[in-house]
Amino acid sequence: MLEIKDLSVGYGAIIALHGVSLSVPPGRIVTLIGANGAGKTTTLKTVSGLLRARDGEIRYDGKNISGLPPHQIVKLGISHVPEGRMIFANLTVLENLHMGAYLQKDRTVVRSGLDYVFATFPRLREREQQVAGTLSGGEQQMLAIGRALMSRPKFLMLDEPSLGLAPLLVKTIFEKIAEINRQQGITILLVEQNANLALEISHFGYVLETGKITLQGDSAALRQNPQVKSAYLGG
Repeated sequence: MLEIKDLSVGYGAIIALHGVSLSVPPGRIVTLIGANGAGKTTTLKTVSGLLRARDGEIRYDGKNISGLPPHQIVKLGISHVPEGRMIFANLTVLENLHMGAYLQKDRTVVRSGLDYVFATFPRLREREQQVAGTLSGGEQQMLAIGRALMSRPKFLMLDEPSLGLAPLLVKTIFEKIAEINRQQGITILLVEQNANLALEISHFGYVLETGKITLQGDSAALRQNPQVKSAYLGG
């Protein structure tokens, strides 16, 4: 569904990605793990059109989307939940969700989207009139994912969904990610520092180190890989 070929991205003189290639098959969860500064967020931002690649190609559903503006990429069916959640803190939960549906003109589609988000995250229904900035970290993460789902994506990118959350909430969020993939068939590219949980719910994984893919394979095999265990799984 998504294919990245020889992607190189830089910030001024600093090269963040060096010829990265990866693919995400339809209906699967693929995870990208690596240390801080490895280039994980840069990869997602480049797919979203927030950053421009210096070299390489990004293909989605067979179409070259390199260089397209972000709103056109969303229109194609790609949603991005950014690191740090980036909710609209001064708007209510409901207003945030409606912002996620800004491309939807059909009210029935928006209503069914809201019903699905509230069924997935019942806590958001309880707080739909609450100002988003007053939510807990876990609730804000639920809202960020819910907002992304409102655009009815076929492909969802999640950047560090566990960041700053209590362990119990992290488990809940990851269960919901797996549920969204399983129930809706949404393809997911997951960037996550909690490598153990990411590999637990994903089908395939890539290890990114200083802007280069150094390892790849089935998630179960990567969890048993001594190099991955030592560097990312604390073993």
